[in-house]
Amino acid sequence: MALLEEKQVEEELSYPIMVAERVRSTVDEADTFKVECSEVWKQVDRLLQMLRTLVRFATATNTSDASPPLYERPIPRIAVDTTKNLDRALALTLVHTYLVLPDRPFGSDHRNDYSFFQSSSSSLQSGESLKGGTPQKVHLTPTNSFISPDESSKLIESFSVEQENTKLEARVQKKTSGTANKKDRNLADVTKGGMSLSSQRHVPPKQKHIWLLPPNEALVLAKREIDHAPSVNEDPDLYAPIFRNISVFKRSYELMEMTLKVYIYRDGSRPIFHKPPLKGIYASEGWFMKLMEENKQFVTRDPEKAHLFYLPYSARQMGLALYVPGSHDLKPLSNFLRDYVNMIAAKYPFWNRTHGSDHFLVACHDWGPYTVTGHKELAKNAIKALCNADLSERIFVAGRDVSLPETTIRVPRKPLRNLGGNRASLRPILAFFAGSMHGRVRPTLLKYWGIGKDEDMKIYKRLPLRVSQRMTYIQHMKSSKYCVCPMGFEVNSPRIVEAIYYECVPVIIADNFVLPFNEVLEWSAFSVVVAEKDIPRLKEILLSIPIRKYLTMQNNVKMVQKHFLWNPRPIKYDLFHMILHSIWFNKLSQIQT
Repeated sequence: MALLEEKQVEEELSYPIMVAERVRSTVDEADTFKVECSEVWKQVDRLLQMLRTLVRFATATNTSDASPPLYERPIPRIAVDTTKNLDRALALTLVHTYLVLPDRPFGSDHRNDYSFFQSSSSSLQSGESLKGGTPQKVHLTPTNSFISPDESSKLIESFSVEQENTKLEARVQKKTSGTANKKDRNLADVTKGGMSLSSQRHVPPKQKHIWLLPPNEALVLAKREIDHAPSVNEDPDLYAPIFRNISVFKRSYELMEMTLKVYIYRDGSRPIFHKPPLKGIYASEGWFMKLMEENKQFVTRDPEKAHLFYLPYSARQMGLALYVPGSHDLKPLSNFLRDYVNMIAAKYPFWNRTHGSDHFLVACHDWGPYTVTGHKELAKNAIKALCNADLSERIFVAGRDVSLPETTIRVPRKPLRNLGGNRASLRPILAFFAGSMHGRVRPTLLKYWGIGKDEDMKIYKRLPLRVSQRMTYIQHMKSSKYCVCPMGFEVNSPRIVEAIYYECVPVIIADNFVLPFNEVLEWSAFSVVVAEKDIPRLKEILLSIPIRKYLTMQNNVKMVQKHFLWNPRPIKYDLFHMILHSIWFNKLSQIQT
């Protein structure tokens, strides 16, 4: 029953969402009054977000036993009233999209979209369109003459369809009285803005709402939408300079929110499965597992609806349970995961259907990459979100796998404590690092810049007690212009995210390391990457950065911070959503359109 109600809500709102998406494309193609059309789109976009939220809420409440049922009676009326307003917005933008100048006749090749106004039935007479099999009169202004801006309002009126919309109103009455049936819900709609559709099968493929498509078709459509993402210059919730392409990211994120469904395998026993570690330097895998399993928006109980499948294990917990201390043998871990995947493949059809290419795992422990080597398809095809994103090991594959940020969580109940730092004028230390001397990079760093080598460079093994009593580790980071983040045994370091938390520009020293969210974030805008061979020139490199550029980078660190925060209740664009988006984005990047 819940699935039926969910489908009804989706069907009710799919058409107004389709019209809103159509407004987006016509605004992008507008020839005149671009600013005014953009203002129309801003209002439509707000309405579009509310419609999507309503659908997500309906989906969440209908798939959760704990949530109260959605009161659906007003939804048909909302759909009708919203569609009327969206039709007017579409008519307004179409005026400036399809304006025809004297030297460009209406049938020219400037656009191939004008057939959208033509009836698909050759039996209709001129000036008629078809709605649910009922001819209706449509009056169009002749388009072989120039239309002045003053006449645009008249043109809007002339584009209108003269009809009473009686069938749509009847549909609402039947719905609210509880007597609506499937045939009524599938009646064709007509937009007053001059857009007549003969039947649903004549809607252009990109207009069919994405969540109503089978998973594979939805992914292909999403890929095409992202490839043709509308241009975005600014957004109140996003800061363009920190992104590679804010237009692509925004459109991809919207489609993820609208479309993505993840199936979580319930198989596997604790502590390795379904028991997330929330404290320490490997907490990222645990926090993602916790928030993913609690999520109602993206998680589906029906695997046939899923676009992605999550293997909910913890590499940290697996190491604690299976590794024999001092053995230096990781084979028991990889064999255990191999057997688990084989069990999944034998029990369900989903792995074998794609050979694991729509499955993903999230592992932050240094051993994460090595736990997948026992299963060929797991290592080769599955999407791996790994903190140890080392290209030189040839396990992590850039463009398919995801570089997972390593975050140190000291108090799980307060994951966001100590955020922020001093303003730039109160950061007297040029560069700071304190930590154990393991790996190939840190001893070299200490050799050239250790304590006593240079007063501007505060590079320590571990922070001496006499120093920490005057200024703690965190206070050092809050008081430094640059925070040095050298690799340890592996390429990843929790200091990168720590630096962002304390608003200190990260200086990353780790050859072959793929930076977190590298597919969408422009790391050069808020960090400095130094090659290992250039450690002797470290101070020279930092001093060569102009003060104005440093101030810009430090401000960008503040702006990117929200994308690296673990919120107990996830919010838009935070770390949970960024990880999920990168998995979604990289899955789409594998699709050939």
